[in-house]
Amino acid sequence: MAREDPAKERHMPFPVKSFAAAASAALICTTAAAQQIEVESGTTKPVRLSKAASSVVIGNQNIADVAVADPQLVFLTGKSFGTTNLLILDSDNNIILSTDVVVSVNSANLVTVNRAGSAYTYNCTSDCRDTPMIGDNDEHFGKAVSQAERTKALTEGR
Repeated sequence: MAREDPAKERHMPFPVKSFAAAASAALICTTAAAQQIEVESGTTKPVRLSKAASSVVIGNQNIADVAVADPQLVFLTGKSFGTTNLLILDSDNNIILSTDVVVSVNSANLVTVNRAGSAYTYNCTSDCRDTPMIGDNDEHFGKAVSQAERTKALTEGR
């Protein structure tokens, strides 16, 4: 059996090369798009899945939370500034989605007042209210967090 010229064996017709390049580019774009999901603190973003999810795990529940609406739709809620990860598996424990979740703060209505070297942050949408941010004065931060925890306890009936 005669072998063909090795140079001819490595030669790919142009349409095949074009398809291979396009498929590779699509795969790279899909992977890059899944590397990070951005959501603002206090907002929810839907995440549609290509397959039915069986397990959903969020790395740090203090930064973001996830709720399963149905097997192919989850809702991602930003809780506080930071980065965590989201991992979604199918029933065979294959990874459907593995991505970073970046929670940011919508700072359009935030005002930070600096008094004697201490920061005090307020959200001034209609009227100014305490909005504790990391780096704020400890007393200011603690007061706002304490009030939020008491409000949560009241709404949960504790």
